[in-house]
Amino acid sequence: DLLDSLKTFWSKQTFSDHSDSLFSSLLLVHMDSFLLFFEQMPTWQKLGWVMACLGFSWVLEGSLPLAQLQYRKWHHAGSNFVLLGTTLSINAVFSALALGVVAWTGTAQFGLLHLFELPNVLEMLAAIIILDLTAQYFAHWLLHQVKFLWRFHVVHHSDTKVDATTGTRLHPGDFFVRESIALGALTLIGAPLAYYVVYRITTIFFTFLTHANISLPRWLDALLSVVFVTPNMHKFHHHFERPWTDTNYGGILSVWDRLFGTFVYGDPSDVTYGVDVADPALDEHVLHQMKLPFREGSELDRD
Repeated sequence: DLLDSLKTFWSKQTFSDHSDSLFSSLLLVHMDSFLLFFEQMPTWQKLGWVMACLGFSWVLEGSLPLAQLQYRKWHHAGSNFVLLGTTLSINAVFSALALGVVAWTGTAQFGLLHLFELPNVLEMLAAIIILDLTAQYFAHWLLHQVKFLWRFHVVHHSDTKVDATTGTRLHPGDFFVRESIALGALTLIGAPLAYYVVYRITTIFFTFLTHANISLPRWLDALLSVVFVTPNMHKFHHHFERPWTDTNYGGILSVWDRLFGTFVYGDPSDVTYGVDVADPALDEHVLHQMKLPFREGSELDRD
């Protein structure tokens, strides 16, 4: 009886070990396929993702509007899309530079991720978290704190009808600063291309969703804002004057704002869009917005 019991136990252990090994192998195969998909993701699919996120946000805006904005939606979108066109051109250049950085860090085994042996999933999460801290929170904070950089970023804040397309409203100078910081962070992290692409498509989703003129159930928005940037949370950042303008810098995770004391949350109906150093009547005048950072005098500057 004892011998039979030992045989039975051993057979179960062997089957269990085999099952665990098989499960691990399947996970590795799926993860490798997942990463390969993003590593080889063609440009048309990336643009398709941009349009899908915009379309999804527009559907939500039509179904769950936060504010009854009195504006010509397509005219407003057209102005912001012109600025999007300039950022896409700059993005093409930085995408090529990112490919070079990824190739070099991979060959030289340079960067934080090369100092540790972690599963791919944990490595990818670490890369996204560090990029969110540096290329989103820190870059955004810098654009508010440095007078010269604020002049470029004020174009983003001058929109008096904040909706999903406001997320695309960046002056070329603003976008250049953001991309330069992102490229530096990518170099220091040493992340492979797939991780970086996953990070970028995640930021696109959050950019459209957090700017969208939508009203999620208050309890849901508040719950999500414990970890993530939410629509209600980001609206305070678009209030026309400080101190709210200088809060809620996060892109994906709200934990940075909580950690560094820049988190604000409340009733979004208290927010008035725009910025107190720009003419609200010219917020859809593209040429004016492009020239705005170079205006003489100190009207745009803040203490």
